[in-house]
Amino acid sequence: MSNGVQSFLSLGAMMIFSLISLRFDSAVLQNVGVEVENKVYLTGFSLADDLLEEIKQRAFDANTVEFPITNPLGLTNYPLGPDPGENYPDFNDIDDYNGYSRLINAPHAENYEVYSEIYYVEENSPEVKSSIRTFYKRADIKVSSRYLKNPVKLSFIFTLK
Repeated sequence: MSNGVQSFLSLGAMMIFSLISLRFDSAVLQNVGVEVENKVYLTGFSLADDLLEEIKQRAFDANTVEFPITNPLGLTNYPLGPDPGENYPDFNDIDDYNGYSRLINAPHAENYEVYSEIYYVEENSPEVKSSIRTFYKRADIKVSSRYLKNPVKLSFIFTLK
């Protein structure tokens, strides 16, 4: 009898150990998945920030490259984008990046798409697109990848004032 009880207890202990082991393995795999996802998102944020920093090095407008402007009517009118003959990486002002996109491959994930949209915004409501020229432009940078559940988005407001 004692032998049967010990066998039953041993079997029970092995079942408990197996369940704990499965839970542990599951937790380890989940942590690895979260770590990889964090690296992918960090890369996405870095790519968006890199493009934003590149845009910040440009003039506010094609008409302000040489001289400042005091009237918004002197700024580039819609549609914004590169002037004829202007090609990346030789953009000279912010709005040349409107509609710009490129694919970037990183060491641990490939085919990140970086896209930028540039538009005028209202002075007192920088989240609202303006249909007229203002001294405020907004850059929206979006990075997407098949490895990202949601695209990474960064925005920045540029001002001439």
